[in-house]
Amino acid sequence: MAKKVIDKQQYINLWNDNKTHLEISQVFGIGERTSQAYAQKLKGEGAIDERLVDIRDSKVKQREKDLKRIERKDLREMARIENAVVEIQSELIKLIDKKVIPKKVFVGKTIRTNKKVGAIVHLSDLHFNELISLMFNQYDFTVASKRLRKFVKSIKIYLKANGVKDICVAMTGDLLNSDRRLDEILSQATNRAKAVMLSVMLLEQVLLDLSKDFNISVASVIGNESRITEDIGWCEDVASDNYDFIIHQFLKKLFVNSKIKFFDGQATEQVVELAGQYILLVHGNQVKKSKMEQSIQSIIGKWSANGVKIDFVISGHLHSCRIGDYFARSASLGGGNAYSNDALQLYSRASQNLHIFFSDGNRDSIKIDLQNVEDIVPYPIVKELEAYNAKSADKAKKKTTVHKIVI
Repeated sequence: MAKKVIDKQQYINLWNDNKTHLEISQVFGIGERTSQAYAQKLKGEGAIDERLVDIRDSKVKQREKDLKRIERKDLREMARIENAVVEIQSELIKLIDKKVIPKKVFVGKTIRTNKKVGAIVHLSDLHFNELISLMFNQYDFTVASKRLRKFVKSIKIYLKANGVKDICVAMTGDLLNSDRRLDEILSQATNRAKAVMLSVMLLEQVLLDLSKDFNISVASVIGNESRITEDIGWCEDVASDNYDFIIHQFLKKLFVNSKIKFFDGQATEQVVELAGQYILLVHGNQVKKSKMEQSIQSIIGKWSANGVKIDFVISGHLHSCRIGDYFARSASLGGGNAYSNDALQLYSRASQNLHIFFSDGNRDSIKIDLQNVEDIVPYPIVKELEAYNAKSADKAKKKTTVHKIVI
């Protein structure tokens, strides 16, 4: 058999690259011992520095030792882990054999606490007289009635499960759709006076339904879309020139001889105390969409400077639900419309929020999805009131800083 030819320069290059005899032998197709003998030959010729050979051999040996040490360490670690798992399994088997683990859930004694609990039923951006006819969403007074009924039915389950007896129905504006712009005039469902009457009748039925099971207080602030005048007003006289204010006063008049309590105060911001927590109601047009957390903190800071510590802020306005640690924004009862989808780029579903507050400082906020209500029987609607365009009126009321709900 012909002897394998080793390229001297290639061998030296491989050697200088710290290749092992095994790696070099594989390149030339020779045995490992042949590679070692050839290295000795080159060392004798002076082609390979003898000192470098010794250093290189030492490095190779050290590398082999390191690899073996790492391998042994890995094996030791694996052995330790395996031993630990075996020990845990053995102990668990012993416990099961001794029947330490109970076969039934231990119920224990019933512990009764003095913890108070209350809830806010949050109604926002109802836009009662708006007509929405989109591929993904339909809305008119009948759909609004169905969604309100579903909302009440759903929240009763949560409220009863938490032992809630006292609730505040908080309306944060835009109960009616605006008709100050041409496209809004074309989208309206009824005239102003009849729209107000229909809205009042629907909300009346909501309050009557809730009053069967709960003690009710009602608080409200105005929105930007329900204003009667062209411009948004922030002073009390101008701000209350708003359909939201009129609906609140109308409901108050209807329930004047009932146990339902209505709070009057500032038109644009209200504070209610519930289970020891202070909740601020705002519509949300004063809250920056892009920096909501910072904007909420700024509003809380303003009230704190006036001596009122706000624990939670609820709002609406943007037709998209968002619930955080210190604030909650409601979506619209109407769901997504052309403005929210195209102008605001906020795709949303019809929903409203429920907030449950506990005297230990905890709170639960729940979004109730109301998009699909085909199987819901609506609250009755007087069909004769559904028609077209007109206007409505005035106000004037006394302020209270914080409204306390007694539980």
